[in-house]
Amino acid sequence: MTPFWTQDHVTMIDGMNSRKVTQKKQKIVEIFTDGACSGNPGPGGYGAVLKYDRHTKEISGCEPMTTNNRMEMMAVIEALRQLKRPCKIRVVSDSKYVVMGMTKWIKGWIRRNWINSQKRPVLNKELWVELLRLSRGHQIEWEWIKGHNGYPDNERCDQLAREAIKDCRKS
Repeated sequence: MTPFWTQDHVTMIDGMNSRKVTQKKQKIVEIFTDGACSGNPGPGGYGAVLKYDRHTKEISGCEPMTTNNRMEMMAVIEALRQLKRPCKIRVVSDSKYVVMGMTKWIKGWIRRNWINSQKRPVLNKELWVELLRLSRGHQIEWEWIKGHNGYPDNERCDQLAREAIKDCRKS
């Protein structure tokens, strides 16, 4: 599942330093995620599908008492834990909470010492910290898609999450 560098080279402009950087072209790991909860809070599950080249890996898990937002985050966290070296990644999620959190809100939360715009402590801080830690070293593009809208990989993640909830209830 871990990417390799191809022999192709790409010249990119480093936006931070406005200088040319030559690096090997890297293939993209696609990560599709979803979380689900039966009751909110209640038993919850997550599912993720990781795709690289012609390889696909599916993961899922559950917690007996959690929230939907926590499961959405756990799907991404557990998917990133599968990667063994720095990758170029596209995370596709139907969770605005996750996508907006990682692309728009997190810098402000950190700047305000994990206080949100309503001047309250950020919920799920420990998961945001872990997600940020796991994101370091990777080049990640975050994409939001509408859930339950016919995207096969998103539908599969939803199925994995719901099956995980059933398994959690059996335990």
